[in-house]
Amino acid sequence: MNEYNAALHPDQRDTWVFDLDNTLYPAECDLFSQIDRNIGTYVADLLKLSPEDARKVQKGYLLEHGTTLKGLMVNYSVDPHHYLAAVHDIDFSPIRPDPHLKAAIDRLPGKKYVFTNADRPYAEEVLQRLGLVDTFSGLFDIHDAELHPKPVIETYHQFLKDHGVNPARAVMFEDMARNLIPAHALGMGTVWIDTGSPWSRADHDPALIHAETDGLTGWLDAYSRAVEKHHS
Repeated sequence: MNEYNAALHPDQRDTWVFDLDNTLYPAECDLFSQIDRNIGTYVADLLKLSPEDARKVQKGYLLEHGTTLKGLMVNYSVDPHHYLAAVHDIDFSPIRPDPHLKAAIDRLPGKKYVFTNADRPYAEEVLQRLGLVDTFSGLFDIHDAELHPKPVIETYHQFLKDHGVNPARAVMFEDMARNLIPAHALGMGTVWIDTGSPWSRADHDPALIHAETDGLTGWLDAYSRAVEKHHS
């Protein structure tokens, strides 16, 4: 765990931007695996493919377009509202209130935002179950991005514009290493949440990541201690 980097110091950073899935809740909750299966089923049914072939298309679109949805929209004019409703029809019960995480985020000085490739109803349900609804100053979802997902850099510009965020004052937390590439290019601090997934590691470049960890809450706790020690 790399818990302290001068580029992330709160003297320089006062805006904190969090991805949602596998970042604000741990991958062990297995919530995204339900979505992953639903996406596979959606692709298989739509394209009349075997599960194995559907998964190849699903993950190919993820890497090429940022989300499977974007690939399906480009190639098959899929209705995004129908798709998102179908893939987010899941059991949310693995997500439980996380007061430790809330306290760790609350210790960060300044404003906090959620920046997700998911849609607002799904994101709000997750935040409600985590007990984080009142923690964030704003939420930027896939519709705010006009359905252009991370890592499309124009979407980052739109997020920054919509919420008046100065990237030089911001830190972004992400489980998808490739989504930190535009963040770094814009001058944001970058923290990578390594879930152990090959999709999480795709396009990983240590030179573009200021810190990395396998658990957000533990990193935030260690970061706060490191900052306090630095100031003492």
